[in-house]
Amino acid sequence: MVLFFTSTSVDPPATIYMGKDKVENEDLIKYGTTADIWFHVDKLSSAHVYLKLPPGVESWENIPQTLLVDCAQLVKANSIEGNKKSNITVIYTPWDNLKKTGDMAVGQVAFHNDKRVKRVHVPQRENFIVNRLNKTKVEREVDHEQEKIERQKVESAVRRAAAAEQKKAEQELARQRAAEKEARSYDRLFEGVDEEDLPQKSVQEMEDDFM
Repeated sequence: MVLFFTSTSVDPPATIYMGKDKVENEDLIKYGTTADIWFHVDKLSSAHVYLKLPPGVESWENIPQTLLVDCAQLVKANSIEGNKKSNITVIYTPWDNLKKTGDMAVGQVAFHNDKRVKRVHVPQRENFIVNRLNKTKVEREVDHEQEKIERQKVESAVRRAAAAEQKKAEQELARQRAAEKEARSYDRLFEGVDEEDLPQKSVQEMEDDFM
């Protein structure tokens, strides 16, 4: 089971989710996406909390402070030891920076690049934030494999549409360049030619042309 929460600290609201147990955490590690940001209490046991980057937030390094606080408070509240302590640290990193090897325990992870791990200080539990988030909690069974297939279909369609749009733009640019080239070639036919140098016909000759 996966627990979903909605943060209204940003507009549009953001989705935060976490596994109900260690086994579910393994699936979340396996089936995450590049839009998912992983949160955990530093050096203590806690839930694996994920933030799905909301529209308008282009990078995990630009998460609004209010949304960071929501995620950090939810992680703290779901750490048996961390929830009792003050001045804890919550770490977060993109899902694709999580490293999982066969010799690791269930739910255990490391990082591919420690420089891509950020920290946020949590002085104390803020009940009003935790309560607000808990009121939005929805527990749902997730078919991770099927969701992956559906996600790949959508991503593929988006890529095809983008490729078609790019091809259309390139064809239009090529058409414009060809038209400009043709116009320049026509203009060059008359470069340096004065009207006086052009063959002149008499009125009689012009009348004869129409006879």
